[in-house]
Amino acid sequence: MNRIPLLIPELPSVAELQPYLERIDAARWYSNFGPLCREFEGALAGMFIAKNAQPVRVTTVSSCTLGLELALRALDLAPGSQVLLPALTFVASATAVVRAGLVPVAADVDPQSWLLTPEIARAACARYPLAAILPVTTFGCPHEMDGWDRFSAECGLPVVIDAAGAFGNQWQTGRATLVFSLHATKSLAAGEGGVVVSRDEKLVARVRQLSNFGINLDPAAALPVGQVDVPGTNAKLSEYHAAVGLASLAKWPLLAGKARTLEERYRGLIDGVAGLGAVWQQRPAATLRTLLCIRVRSAALRAAIEADCAGAAIETRRWYLPLINQHKGFAGIETCGALPVAAALAADLIGLPFHGRLEAADLDRITGVLAQAARQQA
Repeated sequence: MNRIPLLIPELPSVAELQPYLERIDAARWYSNFGPLCREFEGALAGMFIAKNAQPVRVTTVSSCTLGLELALRALDLAPGSQVLLPALTFVASATAVVRAGLVPVAADVDPQSWLLTPEIARAACARYPLAAILPVTTFGCPHEMDGWDRFSAECGLPVVIDAAGAFGNQWQTGRATLVFSLHATKSLAAGEGGVVVSRDEKLVARVRQLSNFGINLDPAAALPVGQVDVPGTNAKLSEYHAAVGLASLAKWPLLAGKARTLEERYRGLIDGVAGLGAVWQQRPAATLRTLLCIRVRSAALRAAIEADCAGAAIETRRWYLPLINQHKGFAGIETCGALPVAAALAADLIGLPFHGRLEAADLDRITGVLAQAARQQA
């Protein structure tokens, strides 16, 4: 029986990369904001500007985690300041907060979108002296940027959105800063890397400086060129990763179309499984999917699905679980109340295979196992 993996990244082929690699060889420029890196940033900026015709600044970094850390550092918050983030998130969100010298506070999420919302953040502001908000595009679901703009105007707090898996879904239509991942499993993949997108020119310039050890390269700045005012780190994107990013960007519309087609067929089959009780994350219809998570009828049914899938050589995963405050490394962080929605999601959320190599027979096999487990738990 062939194994059905959870994810299979689709990165450019050797032939697709070849022209970019030849350019690297010709230029002999391998890092430090090289020509391919700048071209990649320019192409991305053009995509974001085309969505709202507003000035947008883009800088690449070596990972989304470092992008988040540096974006938070660029806010110049007092050390130890509290940053609100959802309890349902990947550990990198909280890691970035801690590494920026700040303190994460875990909040509940909306029962339909599974996102930290401005309404939840407003309630948290009444309980904690928050300095910033770090919403997450959970499972690639985009945030409504106008809502966060209104929140910032009312509460005076900056918003940095962890948009790791939301390229193609989350656009820069507001004032919040966005940070995307270029990890191999994301919709736009460079193997590894990240992108910081913002209307705040000074913030993006600060992130860029911090990503190069904190060295100033801007002759127009007050700080002399070559000097460091605040120590940074080495978070630059290499020319090789930029090459993969450019090749991925060239085929991104094709991959996005394949993902939409797969989701449409997959969802129809899952919704047809009697007794599964599948509940989907509420999200805009046009969004892309890079992974697939659903809620099922009960924790017992999830356990049965996991066991039956394991027996049928089908990989599953409990995405973003345990909740961030339940990890040993973050066990001491503050939580905004009992987190009832996040706790309910943690009980019955399951991730299923989703990638471009899935064939019709694979989808039938997966949903057949789901049906079997549902019958057993009826």
